[in-house]
Amino acid sequence: MDGPGPLGDFLQARRARLLPEDVGLRDYGSRRRVAGLRREELAQLAGVSVSYYARLEQGMSRGASAEVLDAIARALRLDDHEREHLDRLAGAARRTPRARRPRPEKLHAETRDLLGTVDAPALVLGRRSDVLAWNALGHALLGGHLDFHAPEDPARRPNTSRMLFLDPHCRELYSDWKRKIRAVVGSLRIAVGRYPDDPLLAELIGELTMKSPEFVALWSDHRVRPCDAESYELRHPVVGAVRVTQQTLSIARSPDQSLIVCTTPAGSSGEQALALLRQIANMS
Repeated sequence: MDGPGPLGDFLQARRARLLPEDVGLRDYGSRRRVAGLRREELAQLAGVSVSYYARLEQGMSRGASAEVLDAIARALRLDDHEREHLDRLAGAARRTPRARRPRPEKLHAETRDLLGTVDAPALVLGRRSDVLAWNALGHALLGGHLDFHAPEDPARRPNTSRMLFLDPHCRELYSDWKRKIRAVVGSLRIAVGRYPDDPLLAELIGELTMKSPEFVALWSDHRVRPCDAESYELRHPVVGAVRVTQQTLSIARSPDQSLIVCTTPAGSSGEQALALLRQIANMS
């Protein structure tokens, strides 16, 4: 195996963020050559041998038991999302990678029917954050500068992660763009853990790494956080400022896909802005 791999990278990143005083260890003031805890300190906290933990972090061991992972997770003070991510990475490390290129994702008719019933800006995202479909209001709010029919062609599908990092329109759309891209990277980390053998997902990560220094900085932090419900202030080029809550809903018919719905409080200026945008979208 070349390099530590995703599991080793994650363990190193989480270890680097902990200091001895954070976990009740004495720091004798000696100059530390590593950021955060040393391997031997983490191994001590987890109750495993230093050599075993070192092999795990270096990608030389594939067989960590559930008990060992539990102990390491407690020592690293992982939250629930990070703990699930650790399990997925450890499971992937045990498997032999498959070199099969995945087929383009398809939108089921039931999902398209569901999207048509949503009277709010909405879109359906695939496992790699590709836009599989959007309704007229979702398109007008988040991607009005793009072809509405682009999601129908796998070769032209917009990708929300790529848009947020590389599309100047999307960068200007979010008032707090940095908070939005942190959320996107956290969600991409989960996707990589769930689909470690997906070459198209790996290509997306590689492209963002080559083209966006901001992505590189955030990706190296190994943040793990799902984008379930977050509020954002948008600076829309047509209707001006509008604050929406973007909620991510799972689709039982297609577990790898999700429905993103943007809502505004009743009677708010955001609701008025969306009403105006709806009128404009219906006229186009």
